[in-house]
Amino acid sequence: MLYIIYVEFLSDYDYELPDSMIASAPIEPRDACKMLVYNRQTKQTQINQFKDILSFLRSGDVVVINETRVIPARLMGKKSTGAVIEILLLKKIDLNHYEVLVKPLRRLKPGDVVDISGRLQATLINKNTDAGTAIMQLSCSEGSQNLEAVIDEVGEIPLPHYIQNGNATKENYNTVYAKVDGSAAAPTAGLHWTKTLMAEARAKGVIFAPVVLDVGLGTFRPVKVDDITKHVMHTERYQISESTARIINDALRDGRRIIATGTTSLRTLEGCFAKYGVIKAVIDTTDIFIYPPYQFKVISALITNFHLPKSTLLMLVSAFIGREKVLELYEMAKQNSFRFYSFGDCMFLQ
Repeated sequence: MLYIIYVEFLSDYDYELPDSMIASAPIEPRDACKMLVYNRQTKQTQINQFKDILSFLRSGDVVVINETRVIPARLMGKKSTGAVIEILLLKKIDLNHYEVLVKPLRRLKPGDVVDISGRLQATLINKNTDAGTAIMQLSCSEGSQNLEAVIDEVGEIPLPHYIQNGNATKENYNTVYAKVDGSAAAPTAGLHWTKTLMAEARAKGVIFAPVVLDVGLGTFRPVKVDDITKHVMHTERYQISESTARIINDALRDGRRIIATGTTSLRTLEGCFAKYGVIKAVIDTTDIFIYPPYQFKVISALITNFHLPKSTLLMLVSAFIGREKVLELYEMAKQNSFRFYSFGDCMFLQ
């Protein structure tokens, strides 16, 4: 008997991109961005704008959206010695404690205090040098009940290096439906939806199903192993409500399309189904790593931006339509002057 071992390497997910094609600022209006549409059944490809997505949606479709909100999680402070310390809030553990990234972590030892704008103090509790993470206790002179409000005032939105300062705000780097604080980066495929476009989709019979997945450490962690199967995926917290679980399970039973807005929505549902065998109303975590030849159990279409080379997100999209097709579509996007990454254009893969 012949066994075929499916192996792909990190170098298989590389591509070249001119800096001029990286979007450093958002487009206005949001739904005016370009959209590359690919149909997996007909193999046809076409170029539209995101506002044209209504012509590809039909009554009964379920569009899954991630309602997480990016918090101003980047805190700049100083030690008593004057050393500048950068803290990135990754995950809230309880009222006062957070998992964080610290630069430079070697400058801190347990018990050290970082002063932030004279209003906030961050005390190092412990650190994981190998992972580059730490646990810090945050406090403010205005009382614990005001801690999140102070963080919101003194913190900065943590931005990818390719987005120019001043081009991102708390408004344009969040989706129009963002509600639940907790992410260190935006679920960027959702940035293209406008309230008007969502209302028009609902009028057509499209059902929006919200989930929450807090985008955290994995956004900043590159794949460092050539054999991608050896990569250890980060864990992210997600939440699915009773109503969303019912909507998704009903659509699965009826054979209706379930369309993920972005990889975070997709990972939420596929991660939940992989664990429970059904979409369940739950607060849980997932570390699901999706790459070829993964077989999707829930999602039948995907709205997604263009991702960085060698990233887990590029691998996920490759699992959906095939690596060679992804790289072919990326080349097509480059030839048609698409804008890449967080503030860039998108694809609708159906």
